[in-house]
Amino acid sequence: MKNSSKILEWPRGKLDFSAGCLVMGVLNVTPDSFSDGGEFLHPDKAVEHGLKMAADGAAIIDVGPESTRPGAEAVPADEQIRRAIPVIETLSKKVKTCISIDTTNFEVAKAALDAGASMLNDITALADERMAQLAAEKQVPIVLMHIRGTPRTMQIEPIYKDVVAEVLQFLLERAKRAEQFGIPKERIFIDPGIGFGKTVEHNLKLLAHLDKFVKTGYRVLVGPSRKSFIGKLTGKQNPPERIFGTAAAVALCAAAGVSIIRVHDVAEMIDTAKIAVAIQNHKNHDAT
Repeated sequence: MKNSSKILEWPRGKLDFSAGCLVMGVLNVTPDSFSDGGEFLHPDKAVEHGLKMAADGAAIIDVGPESTRPGAEAVPADEQIRRAIPVIETLSKKVKTCISIDTTNFEVAKAALDAGASMLNDITALADERMAQLAAEKQVPIVLMHIRGTPRTMQIEPIYKDVVAEVLQFLLERAKRAEQFGIPKERIFIDPGIGFGKTVEHNLKLLAHLDKFVKTGYRVLVGPSRKSFIGKLTGKQNPPERIFGTAAAVALCAAAGVSIIRVHDVAEMIDTAKIAVAIQNHKNHDAT
């Protein structure tokens, strides 16, 4: 059953899903992210790009101070804070757009919320339970993602008996755990973790069965943008050239009822999602 509420409000923000799928813009402040590493490492460049994404219509700007590409090493908290906090402080004063912090580190998450962020994006889905306590205490939404292993190890022969069932079970367990810490269901997003410990076949199977995630009643976030599975299917080795492959995945996500898509190319994917949602709405109307 879909989450029935079209408006998500919390003390520090608001998201309106009445028009369908929203877009989260990726803002990596890292030297080594798979697609745009080093491009927005300087705070001024990062802020400029964040302002552009907000102007393009991003509902959320997701600031990431640690690369989670396959093989990436962990980044110390103080370095993540040095990269992210100046950007969040400046952006939060210049835009009304919700700012999310993409981190697994409690200290970084806390510093980001203190600096003006109003949402948490945790790729480990509360491996550190202090993240759950923080989200509950600060009354902010949280994204819980599935990953097999760590970024350093996740692509070393990932094996599942039933990838959809296993990922869904994991996310439901973590979501229930989040609720036990006092985070309301409507503020919990589940993310199947496309590309995080999955083969091309695993990714395709998850994307083909997004309806099972949507039917849980939790809002769903999916991040297919420029991922390597798109490169393998299209032959595009340069991540920015995967925009059309990304658009195909985004259209499918939007039509499936996903609440948020996390992308690099904000304006283009907003248009893609709008068309997909419009067609799906007509399809649903004709079926009733």
